[in-house]
Amino acid sequence: QVRLMESGGGLVQPGGSLRLSCAGSGFTFEAAAMSWHRQVPGKEREMVADIKGNGEVKFYADSVVGRFTISRDNDKNTLYLQMNNLKPEDSAVYYCRRNFGPFWGQGTQVTVSS
Repeated sequence: QVRLMESGGGLVQPGGSLRLSCAGSGFTFEAAAMSWHRQVPGKEREMVADIKGNGEVKFYADSVVGRFTISRDNDKNTLYLQMNNLKPEDSAVYYCRRNFGPFWGQGTQVTVSS
């Protein structure tokens, strides 16, 4: 079955960096458009970035442009989100998603705080 497993979250100071990973299995990863989303309590989940199976980036949220980079390694069946210059407002649970379905990972917590 489809499985998505995020990792790489944690506590980081403002201005710091984190790289999230999402390992996919149970489907043809290279054919799957994927995306990163985030959610804070009491708010709707929002899309952060979106990427085609061939690596073409389709979308970044305005709030992360120039700071976050979505990428993928189809040989490793892994999706990435490089997050630089993190701000407290980036704190959220981050989820990866296979867009067709859709299928979601379990999420990884990112906390930006001094």
